Amino acid sequence: MIDAKIIEDLSKKLSTLVPEGARELGSEVEKNFRAALGSAFSKLELVTREELDVQKSVLARTREKIEALEARVHELETALREERERAGGNNAG
Repeated sequence: MIDAKIIEDLSKKLSTLVPEGARELGSEVEKNFRAALGSAFSKLELVTREELDVQKSVLARTREKIEALEARVHELETALREERERAGGNNAG
């Protein structure tokens, strides 16, 4: 979920863009911006930088495990192939 501080900062910045005459409404405009931004961001299903970093870390560990497993499978396939070749060579002689 998006940090409330980000929404608050955006709403303050947006309220500075409001025409001079409407700025007299001040906190009411900012409050409405904050509500609108909060609603929009919640619909987008955004994640925080921290959540993204955690998922990147999990993905990196998963890739390492997959690479290790792929290497192990390759070793086992090679060993099996060599064993079959030896067994086939023994039957021929």
